[in-house]
Amino acid sequence: MPRTAPQGHGPVRYGPPVPEDGLPVLPEAAAVLAAAASRAESEPAGGGPALLAAACGYWERRGLPAEPERVAAAPGAPALLVALTAALGGDVLVPRPCAAWWAPYARLLGRPVFHVATPVESGGVPDPYALLETVRRVRAEGGAPRLLVLSVADDPTATVAPPELLHETVEAAAGEGLHLVSDETWRDTLHAPHDTVLLSPAEMLPDRVTVVTDLAGALLPPGWPAAAARFPAGEAGDGLHARVLDVLTALGARVAGPVAAAASYALAEPEPVTARVAAAVRLHARVAAAAYRTVVSAGALARPPQAGRHLYVDLGPLRGALAGHGVGDAQELEDFLAGRLGMPAPGGHRFGDDLGALRVRLSTGPLLGRTDEERAECLRSPSPLELPHVQRALNLLESVFDDLSDDAQRWEHPR
Repeated sequence: MPRTAPQGHGPVRYGPPVPEDGLPVLPEAAAVLAAAASRAESEPAGGGPALLAAACGYWERRGLPAEPERVAAAPGAPALLVALTAALGGDVLVPRPCAAWWAPYARLLGRPVFHVATPVESGGVPDPYALLETVRRVRAEGGAPRLLVLSVADDPTATVAPPELLHETVEAAAGEGLHLVSDETWRDTLHAPHDTVLLSPAEMLPDRVTVVTDLAGALLPPGWPAAAARFPAGEAGDGLHARVLDVLTALGARVAGPVAAAASYALAEPEPVTARVAAAVRLHARVAAAAYRTVVSAGALARPPQAGRHLYVDLGPLRGALAGHGVGDAQELEDFLAGRLGMPAPGGHRFGDDLGALRVRLSTGPLLGRTDEERAECLRSPSPLELPHVQRALNLLESVFDDLSDDAQRWEHPR
């Protein structure tokens, strides 16, 4: 992730990508893609029958029944968010922090974006009182808030919002007449699925929630872009679905034929796919937990990671030590840690946090090794944290943070 110009601090082209799993492509999925490589016909805008049926089945198994005429597919979630924002109109509300790509797509359309604070225990879902206050303020200033984007299983914070918080926020949004887009890209990556309750806002407010799932979260490699949206039932949902299809058509945002075949296969969740997802989630959960212990032991702050392939770290307690290295904001922290760790460490300003806050998102994928062979070995090993290449990566992380902790102690207790 190249250094940005000081005056820019985060142009879209330099923004952090979705955290990759770093693992070799599932052979069965690769075989499906290869078998469809000779397809000459184009997928229709919004997805063909096989892909839409597979998406319906995927959501049905998660308690969110859908019909093909209420589903649309696109080459990645950003295309769907652009289409939804264009179709809905109005100002956009997002949590602080939020996924790095949420705000740019709205600004691309000339729509104001307003960040809403999240509670201490989790990210991804705004605090309901902060949401109400933000809506009131925006309207008082002549704005027209119409869309709230949220994520129960969150990037960047890797947390899962508790159902009671989600319910209060959904009620507040409904009372203000907002349409909700629920980004559920990470719902299948829960680190402790039997101990974590994840509810979709669509279960609570079925007539005002559109669910978006990017298959890069758990089912497909990011290089095979595919995502699906589930629209509410009823006249309003039908109209929104039609307008989104218009935008996707105008953009030429069609899923490539071979990728559509692979996406249909993955969404059907045959045994090879479910086994790979489960193994990948276990692996990343172990590595994330180890990284969490390391940064917290050094004096940094972080919420325990509950989903995804990353964790969000606040180095505010180490500000004095970082100042000694010329680090005073999130952009400088990003550069410093990326250089020390040899891996991307996007600063919190890329996710809507204040530039002055010393926060970064660390991903677990780069800790699994540098080659496909090393990463595949992580999948096969019953003790991946004991593999030499994983140990080296975690030891480097520990060394960098321990050095900062030692510097902080010397700062606090000068001799």
